[in-house]
Amino acid sequence: MKHSKAYLRARFHKLPSLRFEDQKLTSFAGLVLFQALFAHLDLKNRLKRCFSHSDSSSSYGLHNILFLLILHLLMGFRRLSDVEYYHGDPMVERLAGLRTLPDKSTISRALADMDATSVGQVRDLSRAFVLQRLGREDFDRLTLDFDGSVLSTKRHAEGSAVGFNKVKKGARSYYPLFCTVAQTGQFFDMHHRPGNVHDSNGAAQFIEQCLDTARRTSPNAVLESRLDSAFFSKDILAIFEARGADFSISVPFERFAELKGMIEARKHWVPIDDEWSYFETGWKPKSWDKRHRFLFVRKRVKRQRKGPLQLDLFEPRDFDFEYKVIVTNKREDAQAVIQFHNGRGSQEAIFGNAKQNVALGVIPTKRLEGNQIYTLCAMMAHNFSHELQMLASPRRLQDTAKRPAAWTFETIATLRRRIIQRAGRILRPQGKLTLSMSANKAVQEDLLHFIDRIKDAA
Repeated sequence: MKHSKAYLRARFHKLPSLRFEDQKLTSFAGLVLFQALFAHLDLKNRLKRCFSHSDSSSSYGLHNILFLLILHLLMGFRRLSDVEYYHGDPMVERLAGLRTLPDKSTISRALADMDATSVGQVRDLSRAFVLQRLGREDFDRLTLDFDGSVLSTKRHAEGSAVGFNKVKKGARSYYPLFCTVAQTGQFFDMHHRPGNVHDSNGAAQFIEQCLDTARRTSPNAVLESRLDSAFFSKDILAIFEARGADFSISVPFERFAELKGMIEARKHWVPIDDEWSYFETGWKPKSWDKRHRFLFVRKRVKRQRKGPLQLDLFEPRDFDFEYKVIVTNKREDAQAVIQFHNGRGSQEAIFGNAKQNVALGVIPTKRLEGNQIYTLCAMMAHNFSHELQMLASPRRLQDTAKRPAAWTFETIATLRRRIIQRAGRILRPQGKLTLSMSANKAVQEDLLHFIDRIKDAA
């Protein structure tokens, strides 16, 4: 509909007076989506069972504190003190099942009450939600990627240590080893470690546990993994082969003079495209008793030139090559294996999104178990944002060599801007509980679509 300029344009100069009243107003009306999701997953009761052994004196209950922390991260808050900025929000209170929300000190004390048993049971629950989704989807193959990620702390925290930290050199940190599922873009499990350990510390047992757990849930699926050079060892390869799982692992070939010599002596490289080429051979380190398939890959990159150039006459283009070596037991052609291995960069995107959007990198307390619980809450917040979207949209049927996620996911930050951070009012017209929001067609369509799909899944 076309309107006149006089109708469209208006002048507003006067600053309105401010008045703060309890009118059952919420800034997070879109949390109604997660209310439906959490009811579908029976999250509150399952969290409660994680603390059935605890004798904590918290009047709120440790499971309610944990539930609130997950909401806290889904809403985009990072620090415990940020709870003050949604204190009294009726939607958050209803979703948490509390008449009043705890303050920062109460949450800190609850985190201090966490013990190793609590951490273990919450970790099992986090993994159980992912397994529930994997069992429902019945994937033909599951791609489990393993890598560590630095979680820095600005102060001393129990169990932290000074280790490699390219962002904050000299800072104390944790260095947990994560397992993620490429098909769902979710965190599968975590092995918590101090910041001064090598990538491979505790990796063998953790990889065994993840593969065995995935195999029990998806007995007919092809299990496969991608790892960097820190995990290159005879024992790690043996774990995958003993479980019939495919792998591709980067090789620290600078440690092996033989591999370097093979690259230097190679005359013919098989081209993949204008950028990539390769050759392959069967090989083993001297201390090993079995040969494996080694792929030697090079990538053409532009060489940086220094000094003056005669740009008016010509623009010289010189090229160098970057090399890497991959060991694998996969039987596909070399191009498919290389693309599969290069797809492991998707795990870095999961880490980046979780650190930026659900505070995966935040260390809130001085207690080890409290920090582990907070990390698990961040993992679950990320996973629940994907679970919501998986319920609401069909998965892609076509798979590619890089093993992208089977759904197109929006980040939780996008969901906040579009849906979650919406003003609303909780009313009871004629005694019927009602959440009233502004008449925005796009928000209405998205909200109703999500809620309908959750109801269909129930």
